[in-house]
Amino acid sequence: QVQLVESGGGLVQPGGSLRLSCAASGFTLDYYAIGWFRQAPGKEHEGVSCISSRYGSTYANSVKGRFTISRDNTKNTVYLQMNSLKPEDTAVYYCAARLGYVCPTLRAYDYWGQGTQVTVSS
Repeated sequence: QVQLVESGGGLVQPGGSLRLSCAASGFTLDYYAIGWFRQAPGKEHEGVSCISSRYGSTYANSVKGRFTISRDNTKNTVYLQMNSLKPEDTAVYYCAARLGYVCPTLRAYDYWGQGTQVTVSS
């Protein structure tokens, strides 16, 4: 019942754009901090971005100026707009939720989606 579902991944050329969606069901994400993470093959999860009620949006240095996180409360959905994509952005992207006003560390998130594959290649 409590579920996060990512969508919007796919294959894109370097310099292209994708918009990922994280749809929440079973709870209202207004009261949660929502983070985006990514995992390349053989690697651990890497924090990409997070949005919270107290501090707004945060980004990893590697994606600043290229990615934008946003929230649509009417649709109970968080988005990650990814522009100027690079091959280094290739990974499975996950969204995660934690009840609270600030973005937590990786281990503290309560709910995780199943992931969506993003491949940046020519």
